[in-house]
Amino acid sequence: MKNRYKQPNAERRKRDPQKLGDIVSQLMARRGYSQVSSIDELRSAWIRVAGPLANDSLPGNIKRGVLEIVVRSSVMVQELTFRKKQLLSQLIQQVPGEKIKDIRFKVGTID
Repeated sequence: MKNRYKQPNAERRKRDPQKLGDIVSQLMARRGYSQVSSIDELRSAWIRVAGPLANDSLPGNIKRGVLEIVVRSSVMVQELTFRKKQLLSQLIQQVPGEKIKDIRFKVGTID
């Protein structure tokens, strides 16, 4: 009788043992859990960098190296745009793993 549960080419699928930490971090990256910690890290860095201006703004997504910041009003967009160069250099120092190249500000609602 044939073993129905045996996978074809089971010999080929054997792998070398891996560290449990590596497996867990791969799983977290695939499921998107690592993004949560990087978003939290980015938000706390933004609070440190922007200071009181962080109360009226919130970092969003990073797409192609451009960090999107949602800002409560157009007046705040102007103020942040004025300080953009300084904010960008400080953010790059605070979160070097994110590879931020530019910042874009847009008016929106903040929760």
